[in-house]
Amino acid sequence: MPKEKLPTGIDSFYKIRSESYYYIDKTALIEQVIESGTEVILFTRPRRFGKSLNMSMLQYFFKINTNASLFDDLYISGNVKLCEDYLGKYPVISINLKGVEANSYQLAKAQLIRIINYEARRFEFLLENNSLSDVYKTLFLELLDKNMDEATLANSLLELTELLKIYYRKEVIILIDEYDVPLARAYENGYYDEMVLLLRNLFGNALKSNDNLKFAVLTGCLRIAKESIFSGLNNFKVYSVTSTEFDKTFGFTDNEVKEMLHYYALDDKYNDVKEWYDGYRFGNTDVYCPWDVVNYCKDHKDNPEAPLENYWMNTSGNNVINHFIDSINKPDMLTKTELEWLINGKTVIKKIDEMITYNDLYSTMDNLWSTLFMTGYLTQRGKEFDGRYRLAVPNCEIRNILAERVLTLFRMRITH
Repeated sequence: MPKEKLPTGIDSFYKIRSESYYYIDKTALIEQVIESGTEVILFTRPRRFGKSLNMSMLQYFFKINTNASLFDDLYISGNVKLCEDYLGKYPVISINLKGVEANSYQLAKAQLIRIINYEARRFEFLLENNSLSDVYKTLFLELLDKNMDEATLANSLLELTELLKIYYRKEVIILIDEYDVPLARAYENGYYDEMVLLLRNLFGNALKSNDNLKFAVLTGCLRIAKESIFSGLNNFKVYSVTSTEFDKTFGFTDNEVKEMLHYYALDDKYNDVKEWYDGYRFGNTDVYCPWDVVNYCKDHKDNPEAPLENYWMNTSGNNVINHFIDSINKPDMLTKTELEWLINGKTVIKKIDEMITYNDLYSTMDNLWSTLFMTGYLTQRGKEFDGRYRLAVPNCEIRNILAERVLTLFRMRITH
């Protein structure tokens, strides 16, 4: 019997479950989200730790007329009452903001409009139904307009929840994946303040005192609290890499990795995988990077002697590491000794601020340590009595990235 395919780069829950891909069951997240009773949840995790796949899973669980068989034999199916109450029972708005990465505010705004247009088109059938008056249909047409003005954009999610609530007579669930990507790109390209204001209005209108909202879930790499993007939300909770709640629902646990390696007859590769791709700590749980493990299994199931690779490094830019290495021996910045400790597997004790802004990411060494921690280049090995964390390089992969950057910097200085 052929083995299930490996879902390299696939973050569609529907595709994974309907086309025989290997899936590590994270449906306990559904139960935890519902039982938390929180109206607006933000999960912050480093890139490539399963955020988008989990959001897709939530969408397919809750959305009306879903294919319920996608959840057969998964953990959540054992909670019969919850499935009776929630599975396929709610209208869901789901957007992913990772595509908003323009070099100007006007282009970024146009990209955001297209995302709203695309999501609104999923509900175009509303125009053919008598449940909506002509006034509401006119309002809906504005959400399909690629030239919508900024005021319409800022109210677009709120208005879409209103239209769906009228049609379905059910409160609406909002899912926003990669909420902070537009902020990162805006910071890099000089239109940061404009993007902060736009997102503050878009999110605030949809998530604050919205009677049409059942609940909302957002994901991102960083918690941007000081931006006041979420100001005024009284029922808002952030679950970061330090939170003990939800600590097993992003990333692969040791048992999950062992089962996966066994399935692909790679049991003897466990020590390599653990040394290279384990070492992250979310809350009270040690986890592996899913992107690394899936890619490792794909490369090694047919070629067990394939070399180990730095998969995670190549998924996006590594500006954080470049800033880190460039700060060596600058006043009040990184010391060469601290860098050597980290590369040699030792820890450094640092204060972590999980609520810095993009403007402040690299402004001080304390902020840079925090940024390295939140983006996955460092992890924690416990806390001191004063609240500071013992930080360490998670594994061989990240250690190689650091060492490679140091050597590159050294060569550049020699040649100049």
